[in-house]
Amino acid sequence: MKSGDLDSQRFVLDVQAAADLRAKLKQNPQAGLKEAAQQFEGMLLQMMLKSMRDATPQDGLFDSDQSRFYTSILDQQLAQNLSANGKLGFARLIEQQLGRGMNAATLPTSETPGAASLDSSLESLQQALLSRQSAKAAASAATAASAALGTDGAASAAGGSNDSREFARRVWPYAKAAADAVGVPAQFVVAHAALESAWGKSEIRAADGSPSYNLFGVKAGRSWQGATADVPTTEYVNGVAETTREKFRVYGSYAEAFQDYANLLRGSARFAGVLGQQDGARFASALQASGYATDPQYGDKLARVINSPTLRQGVSG
Repeated sequence: MKSGDLDSQRFVLDVQAAADLRAKLKQNPQAGLKEAAQQFEGMLLQMMLKSMRDATPQDGLFDSDQSRFYTSILDQQLAQNLSANGKLGFARLIEQQLGRGMNAATLPTSETPGAASLDSSLESLQQALLSRQSAKAAASAATAASAALGTDGAASAAGGSNDSREFARRVWPYAKAAADAVGVPAQFVVAHAALESAWGKSEIRAADGSPSYNLFGVKAGRSWQGATADVPTTEYVNGVAETTREKFRVYGSYAEAFQDYANLLRGSARFAGVLGQQDGARFASALQASGYATDPQYGDKLARVINSPTLRQGVSG
């Protein structure tokens, strides 16, 4: 392994990297300047990857604050490794920009204008690394705290309780009507909608971006005569998750969606064990046993939402 490869394999959140870079710049200005340019190219690539991630839905059954945290770390490490290859060309341009005014034949000093500029840039880079590490650590700590309290992942982020209250307030009248028809507490229905739609954040959208009002992930079978939305979804085959595309029902309103949900549970014998349930864990278990979803952990996930402080805050708001 080459010595340069060792730097490219450093952990991306190693804040000592910036300090080491400053030392290298004093020992070998040209090598230090090149590495600094690679660091800035890596940050540019990280911004590009983050923009791509932000444009992609991340509220599936496998998505959580933990998965997003580790995906972010992976993207940052990938950006660092790509910049180390030196094939994109951005680093060369940055190197030229940072090197203006520097005398390549001498060591940089505080009196050298180019060195001062580069030193300031490296200081900003170090602060960015520190800030990024602190933010990720805070997010990880918040996630761990939420898990310890038994909150569901969909609303564990900051402000989640406000989101849950708004979601519960919006759907409560329709959930109450559906719950009365099914014979279960209304909070069970709110919890089911919250699990399927990540508290409304992942509501299925039609091709033109309009809302489907489908908060329960109800698919459009052969008997469905209404509008549909063809979207990717996760299904489990023999316990293994697979991504497929399915057609889902599109409704004209939440009232129509919740009424159809109640009709679905009442109209099929396989949901007989769900009707009239007054215990949250049994309601969740009966839904899983009925084959409502293929996720082998579906019942446990729904039970956690039903018993979570997030739901209690939402329905009491």
